[in-house]
Amino acid sequence: MVFYPGHIALLCLSFALAFASAAAQPKSEVVIAAAANLTQALKEIGPVFEADTGIHPVFSAASTAQLAQQIEYGAPFDVFLAADEEHVAQLVRKGLIEPGSRAVYARGVIALWIPPGGKPGVKRMEDLIAPEIRVIAVAKPELAPYGAAAVAALKSAGIWNQIQSKVVYAENINMARQYGVLRNADAVLTAYALVANAGGTVIRLDPGVHPPINQSLGILARAGNPAAARKFAEYLLHGKGRDALARSGYLVR
Repeated sequence: MVFYPGHIALLCLSFALAFASAAAQPKSEVVIAAAANLTQALKEIGPVFEADTGIHPVFSAASTAQLAQQIEYGAPFDVFLAADEEHVAQLVRKGLIEPGSRAVYARGVIALWIPPGGKPGVKRMEDLIAPEIRVIAVAKPELAPYGAAAVAALKSAGIWNQIQSKVVYAENINMARQYGVLRNADAVLTAYALVANAGGTVIRLDPGVHPPINQSLGILARAGNPAAARKFAEYLLHGKGRDALARSGYLVR
């Protein structure tokens, strides 16, 4: 084939325009409503998912109840990662989550955390009755499944009546952790995944002392990018995301 000078210039221009057009194309995106306990795990999962799929994940973290309410109000999420099964089930019944997409992606684990430089001598839940433990941070049980499980664990230990006046409630499980980070609490009951590498004293609770925290996901019926939503769900359920959750301290099937 012979290329004439004018044709070569035109061909080069065509390639340049095609390249510019491709570069200008917006990157595929998936918007994910994520329960606050996942904050640390998603810092690992997000970049790897994007590198593997070319899909940019955008995470919005809050308590499960708050996110469910936002979905009911029409928030533009593609995927809901809850900290329980019930909120996803409720949204399925309301036609807001695709029924076939509902699945448990992990089982949560609670930890009793004494922040670095905090009160020494706490080795078990019963030690929280000590007078030097003045403030215990917990997520609001009516908003956060981890908060409800934490209160159940305190009651199971038989110390709820003695320590109830010490408890302060945070809007979600990550904010409960922040009480400890900022030294506003002597002890924190939070997600193990949030404090596994935080230093201080981390006591992983036996899952048998509270109701199971079966964390469920669902794809929104009105998802703006359902294909990307399905890829992300699959990534958590069967791909590298599942392995990352296990490394973060979640129990995965």
